[in-house]
Amino acid sequence: MRRIAILTACLALAASPVLAQSISLEGPDGQRAEATATMLAALPQAKVTFDAHGETHVYEGPLLIDVLAAVGAPTGKALHGPELADAVVVSAADGYQVAFGLAEADPATRPNRMILATRADGAALDAANGPFKLVVEGDLRPARGVRMVTSIAVRRLGAPMTEASAHHH
Repeated sequence: MRRIAILTACLALAASPVLAQSISLEGPDGQRAEATATMLAALPQAKVTFDAHGETHVYEGPLLIDVLAAVGAPTGKALHGPELADAVVVSAADGYQVAFGLAEADPATRPNRMILATRADGAALDAANGPFKLVVEGDLRPARGVRMVTSIAVRRLGAPMTEASAHHH
C-alpha cells in the first residue's frame, strides 16, 4: 500500500508544471513557441552574479531578449515607438508573476541584463528554483527573480503610432 502511495505521488509530481522541462512563450502578436532546455542551451549564454538573502550565486543562461526574439519580440533598434510600451509577464509554477517593460530586457536599452538561468554556480538549477529562473542583474532585491518559470508572454500595451506621435524621442 505504501509503495502505491509513493508511486502515485511520484507520478503526480512528474506531471506537475514544477518539473516541466519547457516554457510556454507568447510573442507580441500572439506567436507561440515552447522554449526547451535544448533550445535555450543553443542560444548565446551569459553569466550574472546576484546577491540575494546574504548569498552570492553565479547564474548562467541566455539573455531573456534572445529568448523572446524567438516569438517575434523586437530587439535593438527595432525596439522603438509603440514597442516601448510592450510589457513582459513572467509566470511561475506556484502562481507568482512579475511584469516589466520589454525595453528593460534589451541590453541595447540598459546595461543590466535579464537572463533565463538554467544553471547556478556551475550546476543545473535545483528543484526549488528550476529548471528555469529569471535573474535580473542590478536589482537590489530578488523580488523580480522568478523561480520555476513556466511561461513568458509579451503584451502590447501601447497605442498604434499616429502621424503626430511618429516623432523620434
